[in-house]
Amino acid sequence: MTTLVIAEHDNATVKGGTLNTVTAALQCGGDVHVLIAGHNAGAAAQAAAQIAGVAKVLHAEAPGFEHGLAENVAAQVVAVAPGYSHLLFPATASGKNIAPRVAALLDVAQISDATKVIAADTFERPIYAGNAIATVQSLDATKVVTVRTTGFDPAAASGGSAAVETISATPDTGSTVFQGSEIAKSDRPELTAAKIIVSGGRAMGSSEKFNEVLEPLADKLGAALGASRAAVDAGYAPNDWQVGQTGKIVAPQLYIAAGISGAIQHLAGMKDSKVIVAINKDPEAPIFSVADYGLEADLFVAVPELVKSL
Repeated sequence: MTTLVIAEHDNATVKGGTLNTVTAALQCGGDVHVLIAGHNAGAAAQAAAQIAGVAKVLHAEAPGFEHGLAENVAAQVVAVAPGYSHLLFPATASGKNIAPRVAALLDVAQISDATKVIAADTFERPIYAGNAIATVQSLDATKVVTVRTTGFDPAAASGGSAAVETISATPDTGSTVFQGSEIAKSDRPELTAAKIIVSGGRAMGSSEKFNEVLEPLADKLGAALGASRAAVDAGYAPNDWQVGQTGKIVAPQLYIAAGISGAIQHLAGMKDSKVIVAINKDPEAPIFSVADYGLEADLFVAVPELVKSL
């Protein structure tokens, strides 16, 4: 029984979610291999070989893999799938794009957002916005699983010494062409990888207030900025800051929620945070039910005072 982790990478480095997925793969039992499908991705393959617990790295090199187009990567995964009992993907935008295609091509069920490995064929996953946990058993010969990275600790990025095997790349499917991308530049940590997150809700009132009040706190703490869906829909914060069921799932060491009432959809995205601090003037706000520390106060007074005291 061998598990293949489909790595998310930028051709030079392996992204953090891959490390959490390796931990899940190790819990499935047997050896763990990692697939690097990229272009000029030798550095990423070497980085994957250093991950603790990885026995082998498969390196497929072709121009069609440069931007991680799902159609091309899925074809490569299907080509190597017969040698594996499990195919694991991080439950990121990339993994969620590729995994269903692989499952369909292999004619097997997909297990989505696994948060715990109970046995080689049995997994836990959240349903109903995280209000219930389903235990799912797969009878398929090949298990296709997306792993919710917040459910597993990351594997050590160094200490491993896996062999790197170059494999034949599958042909470009020709069905899609990469046209370009617009990537936001920020000095702040990436939201899903940040150890501290400061989030604001609709109570911020405007994008100007959002930045004026929360940015100094985030700067002091070296934190990423997040937002509730209501704040994003109101235009107070950009879409890629959204935390929640329809946004990003995060589990930082510290999550500060300012002016967030705590709708089920938002809680689903952050309730696995190690320490949750809620600041809200409504004593009945649902956010207080999951908070480790709650401050019933006007955020426009409390947050600046907190910044001064840091």
